[in-house]
Amino acid sequence: MSAVRTASVTTKDTGETIDGVTVLGNYHMNDGWDWMDLIGQHGWVAVPGWGSDGWDLGQWPYVIVAATAATDNTGKLFGVATYCEGDVTCTYYRTQARQWDAITEQAFFHWKNGQAHGPDDLPEAAAELPSRYRMPPG
Repeated sequence: MSAVRTASVTTKDTGETIDGVTVLGNYHMNDGWDWMDLIGQHGWVAVPGWGSDGWDLGQWPYVIVAATAATDNTGKLFGVATYCEGDVTCTYYRTQARQWDAITEQAFFHWKNGQAHGPDDLPEAAAELPSRYRMPPG
């Protein structure tokens, strides 16, 4: 599988099959810094921080969360990719709200497990996070 390819995907939130979408795959050739450079050439951006105060998201260059926005003939698409030492998962959503939920789940996982610096007052589950932890920094 190529690190970047065009393929059909099924959106996680609506179950639609969308053809011709840029999909990120495993990348074991170099490191996370090189992966970020590569995906940037294809409309993806690594997200460095999450939540109102921009707490760490992932542990660069070993764990990286990336996002993209695109449009097909039906409407907007929002992608999320996670890179963990070369293993990559890539999902798409029809709404930005679902994209943010997916990023929030990644952030929560890494904050809760001490793999990234996050808020001190984390609840037991990602679904219980207050809204200030569920958005890009601003």
